[in-house]
Amino acid sequence: MFMSDNNSGVHPDIIEAIINVNNGHDYSYGNDITTKKAIEKIRELLGVEADIYFVTTGTAANVIGLSGLLKPYEAVVCANTAHINVDECGALEKFSGSKILQISTENGKISKEEVIGFLHPLGDEHQSQPRIISISQTTETGTLYSIKEIKDLANFAHKNNMLLHVDGARIANAVVALNTTFKEMITDTGVDLLSFGGTKNGMMIGEAIVSLNKDLSKGFKFYRKQGMQLLSKMRFVSAQFVAYLSNELWKENASNANNMGKYFADRLLEIPGVTLKSKPETNMLFVYMKKDLINSLQKEFDFYLIDEETNLIRLVTSFDTSKDDIDNFIEFIKNIREIE
Repeated sequence: MFMSDNNSGVHPDIIEAIINVNNGHDYSYGNDITTKKAIEKIRELLGVEADIYFVTTGTAANVIGLSGLLKPYEAVVCANTAHINVDECGALEKFSGSKILQISTENGKISKEEVIGFLHPLGDEHQSQPRIISISQTTETGTLYSIKEIKDLANFAHKNNMLLHVDGARIANAVVALNTTFKEMITDTGVDLLSFGGTKNGMMIGEAIVSLNKDLSKGFKFYRKQGMQLLSKMRFVSAQFVAYLSNELWKENASNANNMGKYFADRLLEIPGVTLKSKPETNMLFVYMKKDLINSLQKEFDFYLIDEETNLIRLVTSFDTSKDDIDNFIEFIKNIREIE
């Protein structure tokens, strides 16, 4: 239950949107009314005439978007914890031919000062040329970049003929946590490329590649086709985005996930010997507890053991997580302690 927000179900409004768009016929390959409406929804959210390309997965959004901006001799600079570096099976390097340059980080964040070291090879034909800085918001370690930090990275990138990409698999959680807007976090900071996620926040399937600079994305439609992500019945993905971005469903879902994360943290602090690595900023918690307790919990609950040496686990709350779900987890621990 707490392994990942990918493990959650689909919000009823999303299911209803899919059912409704199943009536009758419409144009294929994104030429349908629903896809056009979804594109406008995202543009309204960002306050800019962005180029939008729907795909099926976050990996596809990252790889196709970044590949469309890179030459094979160029590179992406990112945190060593980044999804493109750790969890996408080398897809970016395989499909783009470009290199990933990773920065070692404990909290999943990188700064412009850490990127500077990769700029020395600029112009040296023997080395990959850094072209894009990629950050995750929310990061894979549950931390957040402030608006100022994103803006500073964007300004630094542009001054050095580079671009800034944001992996926004959990972008809604970040917007809610920082009490800001998508426009303030992405458009106004100068982000060039956004992988806009929804699957982790109540959608069934589908992500969006968002280019905030149309001059950069002129060839994206060809990259998407070559990347086998041009869906013939695209309206079944775009209908989800229409529902997701209507009536602030994205905000409702992310708010519940974040709030349950905070509630979970408070309840865990009631347990002697259980400590938080850091105060949760969104819906991901990293928790230290004894190995025997972890073993007992894993017989009843699903979650990741992140580090076997330090007994660090990850717990993730979702749009549909309830206090009862969390209370059951806590009571299970307390019952084990009573038996001991």
